[in-house]
Amino acid sequence: MYNYLLLLCLLLITTASLAQHDTATTTPEPIPLLRQGSFTAGGTVVTSPGTFDPVADGAFNPASQSTAGQTLHGDHATVFYQVPAEARPLPLVFWHGYGQSMRTWQTTPDGREGFQTLFLRQGFPVYLLDQPRRGLSGRSTQPTTIAAATDDQLWFGIFRLGEGTEFYPDVQFSRDPAALDRFYRQITPDTGPLNIDVNVAAVSAVLDTIGPAVLVTHSHSGGQGWLAALENDNIRGIAAYEPGSNFVFPEGEVPDSIDYVGGTLRARGVPLDTFLRLTEIPIVIYYGDYIPDAPVANPGQEQWRAAVAMARRWTETVNAHGGDATLVRLPDLGLRGNTHFPMSDLNNREVAQLLRDWLSEKGLD
Repeated sequence: MYNYLLLLCLLLITTASLAQHDTATTTPEPIPLLRQGSFTAGGTVVTSPGTFDPVADGAFNPASQSTAGQTLHGDHATVFYQVPAEARPLPLVFWHGYGQSMRTWQTTPDGREGFQTLFLRQGFPVYLLDQPRRGLSGRSTQPTTIAAATDDQLWFGIFRLGEGTEFYPDVQFSRDPAALDRFYRQITPDTGPLNIDVNVAAVSAVLDTIGPAVLVTHSHSGGQGWLAALENDNIRGIAAYEPGSNFVFPEGEVPDSIDYVGGTLRARGVPLDTFLRLTEIPIVIYYGDYIPDAPVANPGQEQWRAAVAMARRWTETVNAHGGDATLVRLPDLGLRGNTHFPMSDLNNREVAQLLRDWLSEKGLD
């Protein structure tokens, strides 16, 4: 009887369309799991000089405790994973953006299924990570000061929900005040100085642990994802949601920087033979709505105008060298109102279906 029910659940899971499943009006089907768990990967160990004295230093007193001869394990990535029964061969590894954690990919702020569950239902093993010095990977080997700044409205604009406290017309983010409250509360501070090399090394160690996988990035991790792919052959494809920095070009082909209200977006160069690694895997980039094509006075929109312009140059360069990179603007496909977080917007199932179709098209499923 149990095996019959298990097979029935698997049939429902594998045949259901991401876009058609509506947990707001139906009871979600259970997801049979083969296994789940968590682990850390990468990181370093710092050792203080001297000899540890368990008698003199055994009592915990931060004001007077000696660190002589003691170690600190930090700067690793932390991963939570779930592998469904009858799993597809290639896992999806989800990497969050700036000021965020694996929370980005979990339940949406208004309580619906996020990408973690949507793709698990489609049979993909799902790995969610917190990069070094963020979230569950908070043990840093370098100190920092965490400011308690009142900056919610700044992020409201940068994340393109609207301006100040006013939502954009027809925005796909829930207007429920409780959803906005939870959205603000998923912002996560850095517990050490932001170090891209440290992040890339730790995520590369994650891929060494998992093996071949598809990397799914968001915002700040987009550029770090390119760098990780340059180092690790286990990355078999990349889907990047709204990358905003660290676009890499071949040396001698680095485009001019792009100025925008509040800053300048610069690309970086790598040797051509290194860059060509990015031409060996399929890559897709997605951007949402409220991104102008010409300069505007709104700084929350401006930096994404620059990012889209740089992404366009980047995909053209990858493809000119024989690669397979695609730039998708969701409004061009009829998906309007998406914020910087399309994975948790009200139409996240339609957004997920686009990725699901791309994975199938590229043989990554």
